[in-house]
Amino acid sequence: MPEKIKYSDVYLDSRRLLADPDADTFVEEVFADPIRKKKLQEWMMLETSSDALDQLKLDYPHVSFISNSADLPDWAEPELMCQGSAFFARHSEMIMSLLGLLSLPYCYTAAKGAMVLHLTELIRKQTTKRLFDTAIFIWEVLAPGAFDEKGKAFAEILKVRIIHAFVRQYILSNDKWDQAWGLPVNQEDMAGTNLSFSLIVIRGLRKLGYRVSKSDEEAFLHIWAVIGFLSGLEKELIPENPIQAELLDGRIKHRQFASSVHGKELTYSLIGHILSVNESKATANDIRGLMRYLLGDEISEQLAIDSPALPAYKLILIRLLGAVKSVKPPGDLNRKYKLAFSEFKLRNPALTTNLPAGRQPTTNNQPLA
Repeated sequence: MPEKIKYSDVYLDSRRLLADPDADTFVEEVFADPIRKKKLQEWMMLETSSDALDQLKLDYPHVSFISNSADLPDWAEPELMCQGSAFFARHSEMIMSLLGLLSLPYCYTAAKGAMVLHLTELIRKQTTKRLFDTAIFIWEVLAPGAFDEKGKAFAEILKVRIIHAFVRQYILSNDKWDQAWGLPVNQEDMAGTNLSFSLIVIRGLRKLGYRVSKSDEEAFLHIWAVIGFLSGLEKELIPENPIQAELLDGRIKHRQFASSVHGKELTYSLIGHILSVNESKATANDIRGLMRYLLGDEISEQLAIDSPALPAYKLILIRLLGAVKSVKPPGDLNRKYKLAFSEFKLRNPALTTNLPAGRQPTTNNQPLA
């Protein structure tokens, strides 16, 4: 199917009316039984692990999306996934910085989709904690060996898939949701979010001077394609190559990006968090200016990121540093990843204070991806 037809308004409109039927039916049935509901909530509070995933499979052997949750799609290429993971390990610190500077505000510009975060109030009232939870999800699913037998990726992704169903049920149970927006966390919005963590990250790295090869770009998009599929995203909304990814991103941007009060509020909360944890010599105007540079003027205006442009000499220095890091020998990537992840957790009191023995997420602690 030609891409222009594949991503037509008629098609994408239909995807806004579809979420994740398997997960939604499961959660609806479980929540109808207080005992089963409590048991599932207890599972969600367990530390994420392959053993926890095996336990859920035993509890629900006839629920296909759970029993098949650790099965890669037949089109997945393990070697390409490993390359995508290695690319993340090599540039993890900058990629995680781009999460806040670019990927999340990019999502907030999708006015209808961002309304989910606004109505659940997860970002506005628990900004730091929610952003850390989303970051931890990304660290875990992109870790070297994350999709191995004892890796955490499958369990992490399944938890997110279930929490999305929780959120849909919660939002649809009150009268604040407008059906004209489609379903909460629908297929088009899930596709847009997946692109913001993959394609948009690559775009951001390049704007910062990083030299990203075509091979690494394809690998990074591929591992995120697998993550998206396991999260309940339809194969038809998973681009097969960077060209399709750019096309789909452009269509979603054209259809969904608009200025909104809640998009601005989410961005305001995000910037407040970034400034509160900033340990560098960058000023508030530097950080806002960098966000504006990465997002572009149009999106920045939609999100009310009011800041003077970064001075040219600062952009030149940033890009030169990115170029140098691109050609620097990566060394032991497993060790590099572990050190970077450990340092990230040490900088975040929400993790070190509340989770001394390892992460123990609850149903309110999962990333709304």
